[in-house]
Amino acid sequence: MATASDISKRIIEAVMAQKLAPGSRLGEQQLAMLFDCSRTIVREALNQLAARGIVTVSSRRGWYVIEPSQEEAREAFEARRVIEMGLIRCTPEVSKAAVRQLKSHLSQEKAAIRGSDVGLRSFLLGDFHVCLAECLGNSLLADTLRDFTARTTLIAMLYQSSHDAAQSCNEHVRIVQALEKGDLVLAEKLMQAHIGSVQATLKLHPASGDPLAQLRSALSPLSPPAAKTAQDLHTSSAKTRRGAAKPLDEPSTYLGALL
Repeated sequence: MATASDISKRIIEAVMAQKLAPGSRLGEQQLAMLFDCSRTIVREALNQLAARGIVTVSSRRGWYVIEPSQEEAREAFEARRVIEMGLIRCTPEVSKAAVRQLKSHLSQEKAAIRGSDVGLRSFLLGDFHVCLAECLGNSLLADTLRDFTARTTLIAMLYQSSHDAAQSCNEHVRIVQALEKGDLVLAEKLMQAHIGSVQATLKLHPASGDPLAQLRSALSPLSPPAAKTAQDLHTSSAKTRRGAAKPLDEPSTYLGALL
């Protein structure tokens, strides 16, 4: 029988593999059947994920994978930038064993990019950042980055990221090369550029200072008909004198102008 931790881990992995899209419904009964456990255990797992900001619950609609707003997307990338750059900056040295483990992960990334398993490719590209934290000896930040990486994966799906997988892998390679040389300053700069390049490929609109801008624009009154010029009036009078049909009445005033 699966535990709550098993279920939450599988859901996180599915998110990072882009197999669970933003807004996906997570039914308690279906998950209980899938993992052969009670709904109590499923609910415990979903509560854990809700506390970690991966799922949300509605009293009437049930459990759903989050759909981050644009502001939440910006905050998630900013948080990752602070955590990952700080992690590298505070590392006194990178051991040979850590470099070997990172290179092994890069080999898996490259193989996945050459292959056809998109889910595995997506998972490994995101998991690189978790692996980096583990290799640099901070398991607490590794857990934090796992959650933030899952969130940014959802953001990439929701806001249609165009970041190329091969480019992402190449950026990872350059970061590891800098770490292997002991050039932590360069590694930090490369990490900042990498996170920035991923964020830059999202189709995010600039933040507006007016939260009602879209609704205000949609509900604004229609433009009134253009005023007639003197030439138009002269032509109209001439047509009337020649027996032209009397023009129809003007359209009624738009309701919005009366409100």
